[in-house]
Amino acid sequence: MTGESAKVVVRKVEGGNAHTVDDCVAVEEPLEIRLGYSRGSNRVRRSISITMRTPGHDEELAVGFLFTEGIIRDRDCIESIAVGVEQSGNIVTVELKSGVAVEIDRLERHFYTTSSCGVCGKASLEALKLSPRHPMPPPDEPRVPASLVHQFPALLRDRQSAFASTGGMHASALLEPSGNLIAVREDVGRHNAVDKLVGRQVLAGRVPLSGTLLFVSGRTSFEILQKALAAGLPWVAGIGAPSSLAVEVADSFGMTLSGFVRDNRYNVYSGAGRIVEDV
Repeated sequence: MTGESAKVVVRKVEGGNAHTVDDCVAVEEPLEIRLGYSRGSNRVRRSISITMRTPGHDEELAVGFLFTEGIIRDRDCIESIAVGVEQSGNIVTVELKSGVAVEIDRLERHFYTTSSCGVCGKASLEALKLSPRHPMPPPDEPRVPASLVHQFPALLRDRQSAFASTGGMHASALLEPSGNLIAVREDVGRHNAVDKLVGRQVLAGRVPLSGTLLFVSGRTSFEILQKALAAGLPWVAGIGAPSSLAVEVADSFGMTLSGFVRDNRYNVYSGAGRIVEDV
C-alpha cells in the first residue's frame, strides 16, 4: 500500500478466458477532523467531521474543509495542525489561535461526510445567498479562449497518477486563465479532492481564488459549487454533468459553470461571458 493505492489479486475475465493478475485499487480510509478553540477562559477540543478519504494531504483536506464550511477565514486563524493515529483511526487536529471566534451553532451540526455524498443535509441555496462570505465574483472575469476549455481534460489527465494506476480516483485541478496548471489533488471523494486543493491555497495565503478556474474529473454537484464559491472561484468546469442545484448556485452568484467538457465539446450552463470565442 502506497497511501493512494493498494495492491490486490484479482481474477480477470476477458471474453471466455480468465486468469489471475495483480491489480491496484484506490485506498479509502476514515479521517476524523478535530478542532481546538477557545471558549471563554477554557480550551475546547472536539470532533467535527469524519470523512472517508484517500490518505495523503490530510492537513490540506482538514484546512480546506474548515475553510469551505466557513469555520476559518484564512491561515492566520490557525495556531497549529497535528496529524496522528489513535485507536479510533487517523486524526487531524487543527488548533485555532486564541481569540478566533467560532460559530458554535455551525459546529453543533456535527458534520458527517462520505466519499459518495459530500456533506449530507447541506444548507439550502437561500442560506448561501444570505451569507456575507459569498460576494458576487467580478463579471466576465477571468476570460478564457473557447479552444482552451477543450484542453482541460488532457491537462488534468497528465497529472492523475493515482487514477492511472487504479482507475478509481476523482481529481480537481486549479488552473490559471492561460491554461497553466497550478495544482492537482486526487481522492476517492469529489468533495475531498476540492477541499485538498483549496486547503493548499489557504495554507499558502492565496485565497480568494478569483483569478483562477476549477476543473473536476466528475460531475459538478451542489457541494462542489458551494466550496468553489467559498474559495472565491468564479468558474467551475467538469467532465461530467452538473446537478440542477449546481446550476442554480452558479446562476445566482454570477459564476461560470461548464459541463461535459470532453471529446472536443462542452456545455455552458451559466456565465458564458467569460468564454472568448476564437477568431
